[in-house]
Amino acid sequence: MENRDLDQYRIQKAIKLQERPTYEDFGSSSKDLKNKLEEIREELGKFQDKLYAHGKYGVLVCLQGMDTAGKDSLIREVFKDFNVRGVTVHSFKVPTELELKHDYLWRHYIALPARGKFSVFNRTHYENVLVTKVHPGYILGENIPGVNSVNDIDEAFWENRYRQINDFERHIAENGTLVFKFFLHLSKEEQRQRLLRRIRLREKNWKFSPGDLKERKLWDKYQDCYELAINKTSKEHAPWYVIPADNKKAARVIVASILLDALKKYKDIEEPELDDEIKANLETFKQELEKES
Repeated sequence: MENRDLDQYRIQKAIKLQERPTYEDFGSSSKDLKNKLEEIREELGKFQDKLYAHGKYGVLVCLQGMDTAGKDSLIREVFKDFNVRGVTVHSFKVPTELELKHDYLWRHYIALPARGKFSVFNRTHYENVLVTKVHPGYILGENIPGVNSVNDIDEAFWENRYRQINDFERHIAENGTLVFKFFLHLSKEEQRQRLLRRIRLREKNWKFSPGDLKERKLWDKYQDCYELAINKTSKEHAPWYVIPADNKKAARVIVASILLDALKKYKDIEEPELDDEIKANLETFKQELEKES
């Protein structure tokens, strides 16, 4: 488990999702994976403090995956040791009336991390080339000039969206946002088992919606849309990582490891030095405080 090849998860050329693994355990027990995550996230928490003090970069973590892929629990477990002032989670649902009065990227742009902070997008701007591509009728609610019916939503329309998303991510990356995109790659059988658990376990009933079964019937369409979106938009400045998600504990370790490994490469992220005058008088300040006792 110590010698994981993290580059195997990074998408640097066109892939076929059906050829990518959905399960990993590194030959480790559940307890070992839990302990490893605790070790990594403690380091991530320390890095977040340093990033906050440095104040020049923001970090955007994008999570996508089919229903039950484990996005919520991954966020809870990976970012548990973060100072709450340094991380914000945004869960993007159906656009509101206000959001629909703007372009589709607007609500994501205003949720980007401030310098020194992390933003986690639980579902992301990629919903606009995923769920809307499976259900193109949703596009009509955006009131886009020239789009009056689903017949106006052709391949050129989607190619423009991929270009717009690439431009958006390039722009924010060039202005100090470090972008990480994770697709939690779940098998159809594992999703079936997780949906069944939501029905069988009373304490998980609230998570179940009949709509999940309707969307499940469109599994192949969603997989095609994910594969195309990943291949079109995995760039050096905003890479996609395809994470085996059938084993939640291993998926969390992989995501946390990728974040820590990549962020540690930014050697310029350090706590700022104290002003020389303040540093020279630290002993005086200490003595002043100690006299109060």
